[in-house]
Amino acid sequence: MRYPAYLDYTPTRWPEVGSIPSGWEARRLKFAVTCNDEALSETTDSDYEIAYVDISSVDLVNGITAVETLSFDEAPSRARRIVRDGDTIVSTVRTYLKAIAPIEAPPGNMIVSTGFAVIRPLEFVNSRFLGYVLQNTAFIDEVVAHSTGVSYPAINPTTLVCLPVRYPGDKTEQQQIAAFLDWKTGQINALIAKKQELLEKLKENRLAVITQAVTKGLSSAGSGQAAAPLRDSGIPWLGQVPKHWEVKRLRFATGRIEQGWSPQCDNQPADDEAWGVMKVGCVNGDEFDSLENKALPLDLEPMPEYELRPKDILISRANTKELLGSAAIVPENVRPKLLLCDKLFRLRPTAGVDEEFLTCYLRTPAARYQYEREATGSSGSMQNIGQSTIKNLVVFLPPLGEQKVIFQYIQREVAKLDALVNKVQTVVDRLTEYRTALITAATTGKIDVRQVAVPSLA
Repeated sequence: MRYPAYLDYTPTRWPEVGSIPSGWEARRLKFAVTCNDEALSETTDSDYEIAYVDISSVDLVNGITAVETLSFDEAPSRARRIVRDGDTIVSTVRTYLKAIAPIEAPPGNMIVSTGFAVIRPLEFVNSRFLGYVLQNTAFIDEVVAHSTGVSYPAINPTTLVCLPVRYPGDKTEQQQIAAFLDWKTGQINALIAKKQELLEKLKENRLAVITQAVTKGLSSAGSGQAAAPLRDSGIPWLGQVPKHWEVKRLRFATGRIEQGWSPQCDNQPADDEAWGVMKVGCVNGDEFDSLENKALPLDLEPMPEYELRPKDILISRANTKELLGSAAIVPENVRPKLLLCDKLFRLRPTAGVDEEFLTCYLRTPAARYQYEREATGSSGSMQNIGQSTIKNLVVFLPPLGEQKVIFQYIQREVAKLDALVNKVQTVVDRLTEYRTALITAATTGKIDVRQVAVPSLA
């Protein structure tokens, strides 16, 4: 649906703001809000329980996605900012993350990181309208433009509140715009949620296809092949396997298993011709990501024995619970001078074991169960697995020819599912873009929604 523009516009003194509708005002944010009004005292009782929100728990579309319950004594030193209903939190560090969220009916003990600016509207500003203003593209672009630092861009709160914003002088009009956006973004968010549910089901189907094929064979994966006779694996939690398959420990299916080097590196990726040390994130997807590396300082001599080679299988040794044990193969065309880091294991299969088949197996719930039961570290943070866990990992191995046929089947079936995932993700991206564009248009005066019949105001 197309919405009309306002009839009259007035120029402002800010080129980045341009013209605003007659009856609107353009002022620096600090003249419409207060910032960082309240904080926990350092003398707070050590047992005081807080509901803590960190920057990683906030995103532009979903708002606050996670809250961690901690005692004051357990909480990080950055857990200090007090928030109230009607505030909006804006990340002042890693501003490219766009971690911005309105605060609605928070628990009385909600505390956010000092990496947020807590913006509180003055009496003449509608809080919900302000929340949308701080989420619009025009404001976010100014925040990013005024941030300093390359790898960790940040903006000082005093700079943040000096950025210009625009708003109707009539608070009733602010409320009308906020109600309109509540209504329309609610509809869009519901559509996005349905598409995301579909994405999760497709991803579950993808994993199921792989798991069935590498643990039970093609007949169980719906390939149309005749069912192979099964036998007990001898391991209760693994159940049955095709009778002609081997069940063995990973150390008997691979050569040397090693982990890499951990020098102090620069934060930026290495240039194409320079030495780089891989980060654990290089295996977080099904594909090896060569850009997930850190430049080796020029004053450090590289250790060539850790240089990655085509067909190396990499497994994350230290990662979050969800990503622990992620695995990927180094491709044939990998660039030279990339080094294995100590948060990754590297292994190469012995003769008779296909790299692609084994890597598929290493991503299955059967493998993950073995990682998780041996992992050390807090479930809410970084976890670790040792070499003994990898060496003793139980794997299923059909004959080499069958391994290759199974992998070819997986490639075909996964390609179909990935195509569907890409189509659905495109729809999600377009809906998200439309949501952002609508918020920006309404809160910058590009469209006039005063006459729109909003159900909540009817």
